[in-house]
Amino acid sequence: MIRFSDSMAFAAALKDLPAPDAEFIDAAAARQAILTKPAGSLGRLEEIALFMAGWQGRERPVAERLRAAIFAGNHGVAARGVSAYPAEVTAQMVANFRHGGAAINALAQACGAELTVVAIDLDRPTGDICVEAAMSEADCLAAINAGAAVVEAGLDLLLLGEMGIANSTPAAALCAQAFGGPAGHWIGRGTGVDGEGLIRKADAVERALAVHGGQCINAFETLRRLGGREIAALAGAVLAARMRRVPVMLDGFIGCAAVAPLAKDNPAITGHCLAAHLSAEAGHQRLLAALALEPLLRLDMRLGEGSGAAVAAQIVRSALAAHRDMASFAEAAVASAL
Repeated sequence: MIRFSDSMAFAAALKDLPAPDAEFIDAAAARQAILTKPAGSLGRLEEIALFMAGWQGRERPVAERLRAAIFAGNHGVAARGVSAYPAEVTAQMVANFRHGGAAINALAQACGAELTVVAIDLDRPTGDICVEAAMSEADCLAAINAGAAVVEAGLDLLLLGEMGIANSTPAAALCAQAFGGPAGHWIGRGTGVDGEGLIRKADAVERALAVHGGQCINAFETLRRLGGREIAALAGAVLAARMRRVPVMLDGFIGCAAVAPLAKDNPAITGHCLAAHLSAEAGHQRLLAALALEPLLRLDMRLGEGSGAAVAAQIVRSALAAHRDMASFAEAAVASAL
């Protein structure tokens, strides 16, 4: 199991990222060139097959073992009225996940993913980021390692999701810290706050940046000061997956925001990631552009839970099925292009 001993180990891993295997990308591309279709006619499905080949080290990559990992945490900033729901909904939804009643349960089953739910100290919300750091160093490291722990060797694709009432506020703060711009560029309605709620969110983000901005000297400190336990866990899972060469499907705004501090320190961190969809959350398109990720789907989803990642996993399965099972021109006795 991958475990980061301290913040320096986390930083060292982020600095030294494995690359995809070019040999298998080339082998997969050679296979694509002889399949019974015009070159490039399957569009991004062909790109996904090559992407998966490079990270799995297979000419014919597979999607047999998928894991959906959902992390949950509570936030002190929720007390400022930045969410339409009370903080106790986090624990209630975790119970719903564990009893099989949530959207992610149905969608994970539909795409053939095993579901792991990791609730992190729900009875102990993070500090209010407007006035104090979200977590101590020990708490942040524990959350990062809780995320890393879900990444096992042999996973073909890791789907990441989250649950945490008010977490779109720290997510917006992370984005603003990493990529700049006013709070208004990054906040959205989240669970459905009204206009006054949006004003409170913008104020919370601005206060948090004023308090912590100068001390966010690296990814770890940014996550610790502005993030949340489930957000730090997402970051830990993404980095651990890279170390194990497991491709990752990011979900919506929160999941991508967890990567923002990592990308500021090393933009190559998104090289093993696919963006599932463009969320209806206001800042997500700007965030995807900053991360140099192109979403697979545009369905106006904004639920979280890894729901978009589970839907997009079906696209990956389709891409790999076509790459694996199509006949070549020679096998099908079909004339190839001149």
